[in-house]
Amino acid sequence: MTGPSARIWAGLLTGLLAGLLVLSGTGVAAAERAASDATITYAEPSRDGGPVSLLVSVPAGADVDPSSVEVRIGGQTVAATAASAGSEGTVRRAAVLAIDTSNSMAGPRFAAAQQAARDFLDLVPDDVLVGVVTFAGKVATPLVLTDDRDAARAVVDTLSLSRGTALHDAIRAAVDLAGSEGQRTVLVLSDGADTTDTSLADAAAAVRAAEVGLDVISLQGASPPLRKLAQAGDGRVVPAGTDALAAAFAAEAEALERQLLVTAELPDALTATEQTVTITLASASGPLVAEAFVPVAESVAGGTGIDAQLPSDNGWSAPRWTMWIGVLALGIGLVALAVLLVPRPRAAATPAERVDAYAAATARPGSAASATQPKMDREQALSQAKDAAGQVLSRSRGLEQRIGARLEAAGSQLKPPEWLLVHVGILVGACLLGLLLGGGSLGVALLFLVLGGLGPWLYLGMRRSRRRKKFDDLLPETLGLISGSLSAGLSLTQSVDTVVREGQEPIAGEFRRVLAETRLGVSLEEALEGVAVRFDSKDFEWVVMAIGIQRQVGGNLGELLNTVADTMRERAYVRRQVAALAAEGKLSAYVLGGLPPIFLLYLFFAQRDYVMVLFTDPRGLIMLVGAGLWLAIGAFWMSKLIKVEV
Repeated sequence: MTGPSARIWAGLLTGLLAGLLVLSGTGVAAAERAASDATITYAEPSRDGGPVSLLVSVPAGADVDPSSVEVRIGGQTVAATAASAGSEGTVRRAAVLAIDTSNSMAGPRFAAAQQAARDFLDLVPDDVLVGVVTFAGKVATPLVLTDDRDAARAVVDTLSLSRGTALHDAIRAAVDLAGSEGQRTVLVLSDGADTTDTSLADAAAAVRAAEVGLDVISLQGASPPLRKLAQAGDGRVVPAGTDALAAAFAAEAEALERQLLVTAELPDALTATEQTVTITLASASGPLVAEAFVPVAESVAGGTGIDAQLPSDNGWSAPRWTMWIGVLALGIGLVALAVLLVPRPRAAATPAERVDAYAAATARPGSAASATQPKMDREQALSQAKDAAGQVLSRSRGLEQRIGARLEAAGSQLKPPEWLLVHVGILVGACLLGLLLGGGSLGVALLFLVLGGLGPWLYLGMRRSRRRKKFDDLLPETLGLISGSLSAGLSLTQSVDTVVREGQEPIAGEFRRVLAETRLGVSLEEALEGVAVRFDSKDFEWVVMAIGIQRQVGGNLGELLNTVADTMRERAYVRRQVAALAAEGKLSAYVLGGLPPIFLLYLFFAQRDYVMVLFTDPRGLIMLVGAGLWLAIGAFWMSKLIKVEV
């Protein structure tokens, strides 16, 4: 496949891959952070030329030699020392416990949570200030930041339960309690979702703006809202059962105990306040490396560094929603491209236009006529795109025939290659729309991709059913018209022409095609059988059979058609009676079958956090598949109960 069609397909694939790479950028960054063997959790910049202080978290089980520390700032090796953060105490460290005290914690859960908090207070280093925030229907702060462990234990022992879960408000209160100096960590214990009007986005924005670390210990698994909160604080979600709460809290306390305070001198000729800092520590299992781009000084001497040369951005940066606008624009562009590829009926060219086209086609190169002829017009690009789609369909003749039969039954003027182009455009647009609405969730994108694949076929099926119903409704009237024409002395072919001139669509159009086929040598019976096949109409098959028998053995065809028309009217009357009696059952089937997906769609837009776990957690996907399977079985049996053949 060469030429413009190849460029079109290459552009489509490139745009889709670019969108997916943009949306998956956050996940890649998170994976890179998770692969680090040591991390720089806090940097306190140098003041007045003094050293920069860095807190480094060491992985569990690593036997680190603090005297082996090596530090590089901006690529330059500098003098540095390392010691346990608890022994030095020169950098303020604070930890806030946000504990869920809702009624859902009653019983062994709450007892385990209290014991886990006590263990945390026993293990956390003495220099770490500890505060407590509790949340149920309201948020309370029973303990401000303090190093008095006895006071903290007394607060934990007197906690009580109540209704509600103000998780998001508690996150904001804990961030405010942590302050704005030093290393601040918020440790959240929760067993449910937020029940207040405070949005998840506001809570995550507060965590991100305060630059605090946030870890969540969840009794209900790693739900998407909790993951979003932890991601805002560069932390993690730790799923833990009742028996594992103590171990989870102890691990958080030990992580603070393992922190090292690295004090490093600034390099000469510092050019920017923020630099890439690389810290290397020797351990029994090999060197540990921590690297981050952090502020190392409050200002650069003379103000002549890179920071001073960069233009000011007035504190504004592009909001995150601009990325979604870009993805939406990409999707709209692809859909518009697919719409432009759909052929439109052209008006008949005038004699002058045909002469101009012929003159431009036969003009010599370099002449005025050839200069006005475009090198590449829309019709040529469309033709090449359809040729490419036709080559794909040519590999499966059966598929091309099925698509053509459905298009004919639906009364569409599109050809199979053209339909394939439109279908691909809808698929790409639906996938991008799913990524946009789902916030980059591949589960939602997959759901919209399935809808984009099934939607066009369902639309064709609806048009086919509607067109067939109208055909069946008009058939008795049409037979009466043919019978009247035959009684007036016209031939059968002339009677068909009368239907073409005086009948309604779709019968008039189909009979027009019958006349055209007879002029090309097809017998009238075969042309009429083609109409019956396209509409899958048993009634019209009987009509064609009656016409064939009458033409072989003779008889009064007009009277025969009148009898067939009366029979069809009687059957239509009985069919309407049955439909009226079965209307209540059909309505019940529609309500019971449509309520679950409609309610799921409502929750997706109204309370997205509640339903996104179904698309991001493997257990949720299994539940969706199981629910869809049972719903399909129920809809099948209800359709059998309410469907009566007449």
